[in-house]
Amino acid sequence: MKISYNWLQEFIGDIKSVTEIGQMLTGCGLEVEDISTYHSIPGGLQGIVIGEVLSAEPHPNADKLKVCKVNIGLAEPKQIVCGAPNVAAGQKVLVATVGAMVHPTTGEPFEIKKAKIRGELSEGMICAEDELSLGESHEGILVLPATYEVGKPAATYFETYTDQILEIGLTANRGDAASHYGVARDLKALGLNLNLSAVPELNLTTETPITVEILPESGGLRYSGLLLKNVSIAASPNWLQHKLKAIGINPINNIVDITNYMLHTWGQPLHAFDAGAIADGKVIVRKAIEGEKFTTLDKVERTLKGFECVIADAQKPLALAGLFGGLHSGIQENTKDIFLESAWFDAATVRKAAKAHNLHTDAGFRFERGTDPNSTIPVLMRAAALIIEIAGGTIASDCIDNYPNPEPHRELWFNPKKNNALIGKEIPEETLMQILAGLDISITQKTNDEWCLSIPPYRVDVTRQADVTEEILRIYGLNQIEMGHEIKSAMTFSESEKSRDIKERMSNWLCNQGFHEIATNSLTKISYYAEGQLEQSVKLLNPLSQDLEVMRLDFRFSMLEAIQYNNNRKNQDLRFFEVGKTYHRLGPAENLSSYEERKHLVMALYGKKHPESWNQPKSEFTFFSMKGMLERLLKNIGLANLQFTSDPDERFEQAFQIMVKKQIIGTFGTLNKKDCKLFDIDKPLWYADLNLDIILKFAAEYKFKLKPVPVFPAVRRDLSLELAKEISYLQLEKIALKAAPNLLKEVNAFDVYVGDKIAEGKKSYALSFILQDEEKTLTDQEIDAVMKKLIENFEKEVGAILRG
Repeated sequence: MKISYNWLQEFIGDIKSVTEIGQMLTGCGLEVEDISTYHSIPGGLQGIVIGEVLSAEPHPNADKLKVCKVNIGLAEPKQIVCGAPNVAAGQKVLVATVGAMVHPTTGEPFEIKKAKIRGELSEGMICAEDELSLGESHEGILVLPATYEVGKPAATYFETYTDQILEIGLTANRGDAASHYGVARDLKALGLNLNLSAVPELNLTTETPITVEILPESGGLRYSGLLLKNVSIAASPNWLQHKLKAIGINPINNIVDITNYMLHTWGQPLHAFDAGAIADGKVIVRKAIEGEKFTTLDKVERTLKGFECVIADAQKPLALAGLFGGLHSGIQENTKDIFLESAWFDAATVRKAAKAHNLHTDAGFRFERGTDPNSTIPVLMRAAALIIEIAGGTIASDCIDNYPNPEPHRELWFNPKKNNALIGKEIPEETLMQILAGLDISITQKTNDEWCLSIPPYRVDVTRQADVTEEILRIYGLNQIEMGHEIKSAMTFSESEKSRDIKERMSNWLCNQGFHEIATNSLTKISYYAEGQLEQSVKLLNPLSQDLEVMRLDFRFSMLEAIQYNNNRKNQDLRFFEVGKTYHRLGPAENLSSYEERKHLVMALYGKKHPESWNQPKSEFTFFSMKGMLERLLKNIGLANLQFTSDPDERFEQAFQIMVKKQIIGTFGTLNKKDCKLFDIDKPLWYADLNLDIILKFAAEYKFKLKPVPVFPAVRRDLSLELAKEISYLQLEKIALKAAPNLLKEVNAFDVYVGDKIAEGKKSYALSFILQDEEKTLTDQEIDAVMKKLIENFEKEVGAILRG
């Protein structure tokens, strides 16, 4: 949320700098994430001055350039090389001095430096209007009126608006602070004075040409309105446009801009209808009819679900309450009479409609979090007065106010002693009362131990004593709470020590291999999953956004997002892993036993194996890179004798399964190109997904045993085989281990060749075999017998031919 410092000063004055205000707000829970400068003219024309061209002589080395002497109010004129065709002596011009940042209409800002252009010194730049974002023309330099004074800053003659913008990370429970007034209220609680202008008194009539009806269970809680006639639709004055632009709002016209201005000033959304579009002069707040068609201002026809609250007339819907106006009832260029709405809607109804129709508006943002029911009339009056001031017109009705069930102040019993015990510090009662008064919380009754508090309706998040304590603590200041000398903790349940140790050992090993551990959100986009998968998904009933609608079914997309994020920032050689859970629904949603959590360890290899170096050849991660990593990782926790198979898996281009005791414990391979393309990943991404539940079970059963280093030597033999291209290394490894399970300790492929030196459709594998008997030295005859058996099995099972 963006808050304008200039705007805020209208409430609190200028006794504090923007930095001090930022610190105060962060200290009280409205975290200021950034403070930036806004200029209505980019750069604010800083370093740009008025100059006078004294002479403009042809450049000796360039036909289209001129060497100018320019007076900018200093003791000596500056020499500037200029390429504009219209530059001439006697002109008043805009000069960007050395060191100034120039902000063109198109392109990136750049700094003016002293330079030589075709051999001639240039100490500045004579500017065209598009080079300073003053217009679009680049036909020549901007020639100024002769009355402009040389040496004066350009900002003296060109209207510039400068502001400081505080970016606040507003938490979901603080809808009351979603405006400049709301932020100022917190600053008042921190001790600053709050300046409020009086609500204007308007000349209301006794007529009610428009009637308002709120139907039961519609979601409408209070509806106020005014009819104004003979307004003039036009552009807003500059001061209003500047304020809106500073916080990122594009001006539209004076009426719409005033409603936006009031929303961001007071936190109360308003809506202006073209009064001529309201049939029979009736405004009805009702539930939508299921299947009802409604076209919103964005020209999208929406089919209503039946639970939305709509503002309608006697014939048709006019607006989605609290969210969006209708295309045919909004303010048009020829609108003369307007009906101005100021209402209070049920937060849950607005939120449900917003999610259903994917509508995220400034008004909805506030209604979803809860607005102040007592602000509808005062803000309506302020808006009407401003409309009359800016757009003209007259008020043509009484103030309409339909408020069936007025919202009372909430009563809450508060115990100061419990409050201090929870905070951990004795705060004097006088200080507590002062803080509560600053928060507009009044004390209506006192007993020996408790106070009865009256909570204003706009504080929808304060419903219990702990909430009051939180409010007191954020105003009192967390920094004022001293750290105690003791640490108190409660025993909590945790998984077995052995499982935790195994996971820690795996994580440490991966870190030692150059992997970075990442932590991603367990909530993700529903669009990532196919329709069939969604039947097993755990969906949120009230997601905060489209990006956080469903709990993840696997880690694949989280990993792809992380790779993309780093790839876009030129971190292109990556080793990532993550330990976490996936979430699945195996039965009816209402049955709690239908839900299941599964533990995973996922790994990703992307890019080059090693940093670029003069003494190291460039090589990217391969099948053997991932397979080797997995074998060593699992061996580190006691899982040996792994078996590998290759069965299709839609997540991978080619998938390989890892098995222990005939049970699949994980899958790895390159992620399919379709998914990678969605994330702009154009190189192979090796990905492994390990089932930690099974791995921890097997690893927990394993008992480490020490054994001496073998006394008898190992022997290596190599074979070069020619075979069909479709034969995989895993098939060869499986055949070899089956042929000599007791003596064969290791198989490795150290070369693969495909080319014109072997037959088409064939490839060559160079394999090494490590043989060892732990009880005696192998004889040549025993070694030859094993190798002969290997060759026979390769020939028989995969048609391999021994190469010379």
